[in-house]
Amino acid sequence: MLVTLIRTIFLYIIVLIVMRFMGKREIGQLQPFELAISIMIADLASIPMSDTGIPIWNGITPILGLLVMHLLISIMNMKSMRIREILCGKPTILIYRGKIDEKALIKERFTLNELQERLRGNNIVNIGDVEYAILETSGQITVIQKPNKRNTTPEDFNIMPDYEGIPYDLVVDGRIMTENLKQIGKDENWLKKQVEKFNIKPQEALIVTYDGKGQIFCQEKNKKGKGA
Repeated sequence: MLVTLIRTIFLYIIVLIVMRFMGKREIGQLQPFELAISIMIADLASIPMSDTGIPIWNGITPILGLLVMHLLISIMNMKSMRIREILCGKPTILIYRGKIDEKALIKERFTLNELQERLRGNNIVNIGDVEYAILETSGQITVIQKPNKRNTTPEDFNIMPDYEGIPYDLVVDGRIMTENLKQIGKDENWLKKQVEKFNIKPQEALIVTYDGKGQIFCQEKNKKGKGA
């Protein structure tokens, strides 16, 4: 029992490391060759995990082999457009200039109901609002609405919004994010003064953020027994 537990933990760590090396794609964004390798890795890990009679290296070795194969294929995928087309395919236009391409739907084995479902997933209720719908190689659908149906932007009114940048977490659950402070050119003494304006110390904050406009958001952690 203990041996099985140890083998499971060890294999889990190995698979986690391998998947980390494979990148940060979500399952729905995996290319076909990436999905195939992910499924094979899971299958290979499950065999020595459940059968203690099989040497654990019999599972680890092919998993590492698949990782190497994935890295090599990824490099070729980036270097050669022809290989990329063979491995990943090409995007398919399902709706072109507002008209559904029936041949494309048949080729990709897509029904109208599936197309409508995917459009609703892109917040498109009326198929007549779509100018282009492109089936990407990952299986996701990119939608471009007709000009008169698109959301307006400040640029449409010749308005130039102020630069906002990205917010930085300065304190998370009472822990000071030193690297983020360096990114904005501040130090802990500055942080302490800012947080004291909220009548707390940095260690007492649940979260403190700093945005591109210099605005600070601060929320205090719930104290034990508070409100009891």
